[in-house]
This record gives sequence, structure tokens and C-alpha cells, in this order.
Amino acid sequence: MATLKEPTPPRPIAPGDVVAAFSEYLGEWTAAQITNLDPDHQLAGVLHLDWSGPEPVSVAELGEVVPLSRTRGFCTGQLAHCHYEWVLPRSYKVIGTLPLLHDQPAQSYAFGWGMGLDLAIERRRRQGDESKWSDPWAKSITGTELNESLAGPADPDVETRRLTVRSVESLDCARLVERYPTLTSLTLIGPVTLSSASSLNELSSLKRLVLSDVFGMVDTDCLLPRRVPALESLELVSVPAEYATVMRRIWRLEEPQGVYLRVAKPRKPEWLAENLNNPLRDWDGREQISAAIYKKSLGQYKETRRAVLAVLASVDSADVLAPRLVELGKEFGEAFNKLDERAGFIETVEREELYDALDTIFTEAEVEADLAWARESLTEGCESVRDW
Repeated sequence: MATLKEPTPPRPIAPGDVVAAFSEYLGEWTAAQITNLDPDHQLAGVLHLDWSGPEPVSVAELGEVVPLSRTRGFCTGQLAHCHYEWVLPRSYKVIGTLPLLHDQPAQSYAFGWGMGLDLAIERRRRQGDESKWSDPWAKSITGTELNESLAGPADPDVETRRLTVRSVESLDCARLVERYPTLTSLTLIGPVTLSSASSLNELSSLKRLVLSDVFGMVDTDCLLPRRVPALESLELVSVPAEYATVMRRIWRLEEPQGVYLRVAKPRKPEWLAENLNNPLRDWDGREQISAAIYKKSLGQYKETRRAVLAVLASVDSADVLAPRLVELGKEFGEAFNKLDERAGFIETVEREELYDALDTIFTEAEVEADLAWARESLTEGCESVRDW
């Protein structure tokens, strides 16, 4: 019987290999050694070296190499040794091999190799600079801030290279590219609906793209390797299925060139129609929430939503409607008491998400009146009975 072949990294690397990469944190090249490979989890142990300089062609150009050791805080004396995904980024290169400088497994895990960052921080500390380090080229903004910056004419922001955007309902990618033309990393955390998504191909320096709960894209919006030739990492989680399918097909061919690819939870049109405004959609696939529990939870939310909207549509006075909302709140709380008693899945995050779900019902209600009394009544009912 034939035995299954053990998986290997898309770009060949092995323990002992020394890899080099240009680090913008240092403004020059730096190096690290591969200490081990973990086929089961597709990880590589990477030991950062205390070296930087001009682009090296061989290990000999590094001189006497030593591992980078941290010199401050609770990490004092620890080596800069970490497990990363085992896809060697396309901008990195193997320059030779050395006997292992450290033969113990790394104790930390991180995503993205980020070579040079630890060394840059250590050098600041050695010079007596104990101030907290912050990435001078990174920006994290909300949707409101972003849309305000895109609303009118503005000079391109060429200083921001790594952008993270959260809490935005819609986003015009063409305007985004005009405002931030030199991005090397873009992270969009939704739910957000994009327009002009194909404009992301204009980000020719892009190395990393993360889209989570991002919608509005079709197959023709996909990124093309010839347009974003520097791309090294692509994560798509909860995006339209047709977009996910094309992106997976195109970028899988680039993995041997050094592109990390992750595609998860592709969403079909039927799912989008039912769940785009679903406040519990993040429960779908969450580790401690089974498919059956998610389905029942979503069903209970929808049942409560329909009942609450029906109450709010009534012409009766608040005095008449409030007791009914209290009862609906109790029914909601008791339903999740039973679900949690069976599965034990409601923790602090889930509890807050359930209350947010109740609040979402009122933001959807198409009435102009102040609904504070209705919110309080529904919450009061739920709070009076919940065990979670």
C-alpha cells in the first residue's frame, strides 16, 4: 500500500537554512535561521539573527552570526525565536545553511514573518530609548473616519503603508486607492460592502491583503498577480463564493512563488441574502458553537425579531406594548438558557453579542419615534430570566 507523502513548504526550506530579507524597519537587509518545520500545522521555527547590512549573497557575508536576544522587560534573555506559517514570503531568499544556532523549539507563535522588527526595537533599547514603539507607517481607523477622509479632495497619503479599517458599512475602493496609493498591507474587517473592488489592483506595492466579512465583490473584481506582483499573503474569510473561487484558483498557482493563501467560509448568494444583516453571523463556524446550536440560535433571533417588529408596528400606546416586549425578552432569555445549559457556549463575548442582536432589531425598525422605552422593556425581560 502506498504511503501518503508528508507535506512540504511551497518554497523549499529546511532546518539550518539561513534566509535574508529587506526590512523597512531597519532600512537594510537582515537574516534569520530556520530551526525546524512542523508538517502537521505547516509552521516553521524562525530564529532571528542579530545582523543587518547590505543585501547578502551568501552566509559568509554575514560574518560571525549570533541569535538576537531580547534585553528588556519580562522577555530579558529570551531569543527572538518564533513559529510562523511555513510559506517563505516571495521577497525572502535562502542564502545558505549553517549548523543550528539553537536546537530547542520556539515557544511563541505569530502570523507574518516581519523580519527586522525585533532587531529595530532592540537597537532602540540598547541606545537607551525605552519609549513604547509604534509602527510609523501603520494606521487603524474606523469607517466613519475613513469616509470623512474620502469625502472631499485630499492629497494622497503616501506615509501610510499598512491600513486597517473597521466598522464601515460601505467602501469605494477607487477612492481608497486614490487616498492611500502606497499601501503594502490592507486589512478590511466588516461587515462591509465594497464598490469598485477591482481598483485594489492599482495597489502595485501591496504585499498583504486581509478581507473578513467583506462583500460586494464578483469574480471580475479579483486581484491579478501581474497587477500586484509583490503580494505575499492573502486571507479571505467570509467573502462572496464566486470571488473566493476565482481568487483561490488564481493565487494557488502563486504559492510556490511565496504567497500564503487562506480562503475560509465562502458565502453563497443564499447565505448573503439571509445573513448579511444577521448580527449573529460570526457564530457560524466559531470553535465552541456547533452548527446545530448556531442554527437554533439564529432561528430564535429571527423569531424574536419578527415578534418585536410586529409589536412596534402596532398602533397601541407604549403602556400597552411595553409588557408584551418584556414577555418577548423573557422568551428570548429563557430560550438561550436552555441552549447554553445544553452546550455551555455563552461566555462574555457571546453575552454581549446577544444584547447587541436585540439592539439591532430597533435600529432596523422603520419608525421615527424614540424607542428607548421599547429597548428597555425587551432588555428588562431578558435580564430578569437569563442564566448566562
